[in-house]
Amino acid sequence: MLTGTLTSKGQTTIPKDIRDALGLKAGDQLLFEVASGKIVVTPKTGSIRDLIGIYHDPNRRPLTVEEMDQAIGRAAVERYERSLPHKRRKRNG
Repeated sequence: MLTGTLTSKGQTTIPKDIRDALGLKAGDQLLFEVASGKIVVTPKTGSIRDLIGIYHDPNRRPLTVEEMDQAIGRAAVERYERSLPHKRRKRNG
């Protein structure tokens, strides 16, 4: 079992053997929880960048910036209209 020391600022150093075993590097985030009177530290894995391409459909053409802007505008208007009291909502058709 490896040990570390808690500083007056509440900081500690994770021993190198543990950092290496978990592939931790400077700037990585860690999750902390207390379980059965023990501290459990887990590397926070994943990044928004890991999601790039997960919905990629090679049979669908990419949207232009203008098409994206139009879709965002339509969604904003729809959301606004849904937020209005029922009797004041715009009626379609």
